[in-house]
Amino acid sequence: MKNVAIIGGTGYGAIELIRLLHNHEYMHVKKIISQSHHGGQLTSIYPHLIDFVDDPLEELEIESLKTEVDIVFFATPAGVSKELIPKLENSSLQCIDLSGDLRISSREAYLSWYGGEAAPQETLDNAVYGLSEIYRKQVKEARIVSNPGCFPTSALLGLIPALKEDIIAAHPIIIDGKTGVSGAGKTPTAMTHFSETNDNVQPYKIGAHKHIPEIDEYLSAAAGGAISTTFTPHLIPMTRGLICTMYGTLQGNMSTEEVIDSYKTFYQSNHFIRIRDNGEFPTTKDVYGSNFCDIGLHVDERTNQLIIVSAIDNLVKGASGQAIQNANLMNGWDEQHGLNVLPIYP
Repeated sequence: MKNVAIIGGTGYGAIELIRLLHNHEYMHVKKIISQSHHGGQLTSIYPHLIDFVDDPLEELEIESLKTEVDIVFFATPAGVSKELIPKLENSSLQCIDLSGDLRISSREAYLSWYGGEAAPQETLDNAVYGLSEIYRKQVKEARIVSNPGCFPTSALLGLIPALKEDIIAAHPIIIDGKTGVSGAGKTPTAMTHFSETNDNVQPYKIGAHKHIPEIDEYLSAAAGGAISTTFTPHLIPMTRGLICTMYGTLQGNMSTEEVIDSYKTFYQSNHFIRIRDNGEFPTTKDVYGSNFCDIGLHVDERTNQLIIVSAIDNLVKGASGQAIQNANLMNGWDEQHGLNVLPIYP
């Protein structure tokens, strides 16, 4: 049994970690750390955890992390883990960062997109990008993992097979993304106010979303050349769930059945990827509360386009579930531990 600390213990990512780790065979949540609420009870914020979480929220102490826990999950906003993880690099701790601080390998790109100084280059070089199905081997050998963002998880899992198998051209690639309000985090804003989100669909951060450089970097790695995508996110009036509909130009004459067969072969040993049969497409309800990514495919012969639909739960496969999947891989456990649960329906 390995002891776990969760830093940023009052956000949605942390709460989802607590829910999923509750039934994990090999990990025990020993510390829940919150700088803004330390000393208080998590159950005063989240009463649904009564009888499950008893210990008070703790203040961050770097030295106690090194001696009392084995794994640290950083469920923090951008800008926090880049300061903390370098202080832990020389310890035996395994660090899994759910923020965007270590996802972009270029310090200059981080400054441009995030508006602040990046983590030290040595830390960025030591961090493995934790897209579990694509970088499984590297994650197994890692001590620092940068957990992918929610939109990149959906987009990359949907697009990478098409690029690696030369099914679509590198340009143009268009990504239309839609996410539930929990993707914006727990802190309320005018945009997430009920009267703004209810009965409304809002495009936002067009051409400026922080997930753009992340998507482009790892698509470029898959394609073996530079890729720049057109990505437009939308906020939709539901609590959780995320879906990307993507478009790429076919390189040759392939039928929908042939593309589906190629995807099924590509992901044949990956439990959490489910490829739909011809004419079937996923919805966010199909993966609600689970670690699955469901992918549907269609060849539009009229326009010579491949249409890819990729659905995930933004808080599970797009955040905490994938973080646990990565922890399982890092420790040589079956990657389904704590995650092999049925989606919630309806």
